[in-house]
Amino acid sequence: MNLKGYTCSCCGEYHDELPTSYGTAAPAYYEFAPPDEREKRFELSEDLCVMDNEHYFIRGCVEIPIIGTNEEFIWGVWVSLSKANYLKVKEYWNQSELLEPMLGWFSTALPCYPDTLNLKAKVHHRANGLRPYIELEPTDHPLAVEQRDGITIERVQQIAEQICVNKKSDVSLRRTIAQ
Repeated sequence: MNLKGYTCSCCGEYHDELPTSYGTAAPAYYEFAPPDEREKRFELSEDLCVMDNEHYFIRGCVEIPIIGTNEEFIWGVWVSLSKANYLKVKEYWNQSELLEPMLGWFSTALPCYPDTLNLKAKVHHRANGLRPYIELEPTDHPLAVEQRDGITIERVQQIAEQICVNKKSDVSLRRTIAQ
């Protein structure tokens, strides 16, 4: 299995490595808001977001095993939390003590999948400021199936090519280091 180099069917260019991590800078609701309202309505950092002083989001990682390798494909995503859980996560963010898993609702619209908004998830806090692990409810949604069963190198390349197509359409998903 090779995570190095591929020729993209979208742009026709050779890329030196196959990306295995993508993420968004904000929850989907930030992107849905008119640009002139965002500063007033959102408190946004790299990992936390509050919308209208009543909706609370945290950035985490959906980790998908890449079959036949020791690698994982990572989606950097946002999930909503209750206010109480959001405040608890903020309090324990840089601590070594772990919190119990929390209910969250997927707040990122991912390309390459049917609608991902509002998928039910568990947020698993990780110690010392690492982004939480996001575990999707085990359903038949393709993203949940991939998280459970893993994906092939070919699927990783297919995602990279779909992101390339979306970039041409100006979608806000960007390649990022998710952790």
